Amino acid sequence: MAGAKITKDVFGTLPDGRSVERIVLRGEGGFEVRIITHGAVIQALFAPDARGGTDDVVLGHDSFAGYLTERKFFGATVGRYANRIADGRFSLDGETFQLAVNNGPNALHGGLDGFDRKLWDIAEIDDGDSPAVTLAYTSPHGEENYPGKLDVRLTYRVTGPTELSLIMEARTDRSTIVNLTNHSFFNLEGATSGASTLDHRLTVKADHFLAIDPTAIPLPEPPRSVADTPFDFREAHAVGARIREGDLQLRNGRGYDHTYCLARDGKLALAARLEAPLSGRIMELFTNQPGLQVYSGNYLDGTISGKGGKLIRQSDALCLEPHMWPDSPNRPDFPSPRLDPGGTYRHHTVYRFAARAP
Repeated sequence: MAGAKITKDVFGTLPDGRSVERIVLRGEGGFEVRIITHGAVIQALFAPDARGGTDDVVLGHDSFAGYLTERKFFGATVGRYANRIADGRFSLDGETFQLAVNNGPNALHGGLDGFDRKLWDIAEIDDGDSPAVTLAYTSPHGEENYPGKLDVRLTYRVTGPTELSLIMEARTDRSTIVNLTNHSFFNLEGATSGASTLDHRLTVKADHFLAIDPTAIPLPEPPRSVADTPFDFREAHAVGARIREGDLQLRNGRGYDHTYCLARDGKLALAARLEAPLSGRIMELFTNQPGLQVYSGNYLDGTISGKGGKLIRQSDALCLEPHMWPDSPNRPDFPSPRLDPGGTYRHHTVYRFAARAP
């Protein structure tokens, strides 16, 4: 329906015949978010530029086949545990759980068949002035060897003219660990622009980051100061300005693939600001999470084609992933990912877009 704030259609079909639906949420000035139920993926996000145009600013695929055949987490909801757990192993109340090892020696992004590979149910649609969709998935006890049945609900809502709010909530019937995030790959010049995100200017509101070993597990040390390092984004810098410096941490991550340590009070606050020099687009990211993973697309190698049939290469996108700190289940000195019966896991992230003449 022309002018509707929210619409729904079928985006594709799974091999077992189940339909994958797409929900479109609209704001103002051409702002539009497209979400598909497979993986609870942000499939497209159209944001205005400084010249009055709009463009899709997240990488991914034009058709469902790309998401089904390639697991690269484009726009996906990641869980039960985003990022890495060392050796795929953790203990809870004296019981040890062995997860699938799917990233070198470690567990990554929920295992072999994580939340990004699940078909989520549409639990609710709100077609009011702030259009929203709530998706739901129940992960049974023992799925990917995580303990407890986990009931998860995600609400995507347009909360301003060009603002997307994402609330993730989860409840369990047995003590478990939870760490969810959205894994969108951003290029604020446009998903098919071919422009390098190394030219984007990044600000991160963090004084410390987690140094990692060559397998991307945090080192057994306290968070490291960003001062006098290539990881200092307290003032805006081009992402690529220092990415080739001879720093051991850049070598271990093949660029930036590190968690920045944010405030731990659980309140929604500005975590990062990303600015595109050509389009003038600006994205501010607010979150209540204690960490922000900054990933400079180091493992994008041109072997996958994305939107418009273009090959996706290193520096074509940047990820800003709010979540708990990696390997937290094995680090009592880190914020805890534990969730007990009767409690509620709550992740809130807001993506606010604007534009300024370059």
